Amino acid sequence: MDFFIREAWAQDAAMGGGDTTAMLVQFGPLILIFAIFYFLIIRPQQKRQKELRAMLSDLGKGDKVVTNSGIHGTIFKLGEDTITVEIADKVRIQMDRGQVSRVVQKAKDASSSDSDSKDES
Repeated sequence: MDFFIREAWAQDAAMGGGDTTAMLVQFGPLILIFAIFYFLIIRPQQKRQKELRAMLSDLGKGDKVVTNSGIHGTIFKLGEDTITVEIADKVRIQMDRGQVSRVVQKAKDASSSDSDSKDES
């Protein structure tokens, strides 16, 4: 039994200088997994959030939008935190600005396409 204890002490003394290397070997896979998560999940999500913030700040009166709930309409009035969307003739709903999921057509594009369609007639 005394033989095993001496052998254990000898192994501990021999490993004393390699603690840094052993620690890097142990934490290497964790660091690698974090780097993979950052580039595959976190970074693209931050990019999407930045694009969404830019789109929401760029909203203008007359833009055709789709909300998160799937309602299509035209922006009638803009507020700081809310927008009024016209979804049919004289039917307007007020909603949070953050509920706009995408802009289908900008107001400038709508006026130019209307004039183009009138010219074709």
